[in-house]
Amino acid sequence: MNVLLWILQILLALAFFAAGGLKATQPKDKLEEKLSWTEDFPLWFVRAIGYVELLGAAGLILPAATGILPVLTPVAAVGLALTMLGAMVVHIRRKEPGMLVLNIVLCAMAVVVAWGRFGPHPL
Repeated sequence: MNVLLWILQILLALAFFAAGGLKATQPKDKLEEKLSWTEDFPLWFVRAIGYVELLGAAGLILPAATGILPVLTPVAAVGLALTMLGAMVVHIRRKEPGMLVLNIVLCAMAVVVAWGRFGPHPL
């Protein structure tokens, strides 16, 4: 189970690092081309989401890998799951079922990591 949790942590970190990096660095017009939901929010809010995703990605790997405050790994997973719940609300309102499926999958993966690392397989 520990190996599965590590695989989920790495996959989540890669996904959120890519998504967060995009939101944190791209100009608003390029974001709107790739992520249509960004047109509904000010740039500062999209950037904040990007930074949260980048921090979450780092939190999934760095504390676990270094042994420094490993409790932050499941905390990061909870934070990313909550972020995905917020994303689900946005995509439901915008009637974007394709994005909703992705959010559900990422949220479920984050919940499994949080459960595993808080519960039976702590670091």
